[in-house]
Amino acid sequence: MSDTIAVITGASRGIGAALARGLLDPGVKLITLARRDDAELAAAAKAAGAELEQIKVDLSDLAGADTAARHVAALLAPGAKRYLLVNNAGTVHPVAAAAALTDGPAIAQAFNLNVTAVMLLTAHFVQAVAGFDAVRRVMNISSGAGRNPTAGWGTYCATKAALDMYTRVLNQEQGAGGVRAVSMAPGIVDTDMQGTIRASDPGHFPALSKFQDFKASGALAQPADVAGRLIAYLGRDDFGATEIDDIRNYK
Repeated sequence: MSDTIAVITGASRGIGAALARGLLDPGVKLITLARRDDAELAAAAKAAGAELEQIKVDLSDLAGADTAARHVAALLAPGAKRYLLVNNAGTVHPVAAAAALTDGPAIAQAFNLNVTAVMLLTAHFVQAVAGFDAVRRVMNISSGAGRNPTAGWGTYCATKAALDMYTRVLNQEQGAGGVRAVSMAPGIVDTDMQGTIRASDPGHFPALSKFQDFKASGALAQPADVAGRLIAYLGRDDFGATEIDDIRNYK
């Protein structure tokens, strides 16, 4: 029986990939959701003595997200000491001024991935682990964008603000004895998303030069470092004491 069963979305790159590798230990069953399988992760899991289940899915497709969520729930067998869900997958698109956000399908796709898929996965996770005598935790990877407005990021800011509020509602419903959730901002991290941000049209994203400077000045944190701090936080006794948080508060 696994000591820890951990579920990570967006596990094929960036913070998600680093989290997946950081959690590979004997006694861990790791379930990853991503658009592609990761052969290197599979090899690393075998070498570490960890169990790995990779689910290939596009979480912006709600039918696929629902099927994946039900698959995950079926894998959450009783008997482990810890059950962890890290909702990490997300997108910054579409980037445009609020007056130019007229592509309904693109906006809907962002909400599907950043919010609706999180709600589906979390609902099935909570149902599956209800009543388990174990640590049960959900970490939603949010952003400072959900707490501070940024021109050109109307969709991204709105989805992350929604994620923060959803986390608060979940905690209110679950109470002290239920699943505990945190909406955690990871800071500014050197991921593919940052590369996408730096490639934005300055006409749609006025803060472009600031983000270019983050990269040029070496201000971006490395995914492995951030993942290490997130994993450490997942193990803290005071997990969730602050439900809307920033990992930079924990050195």
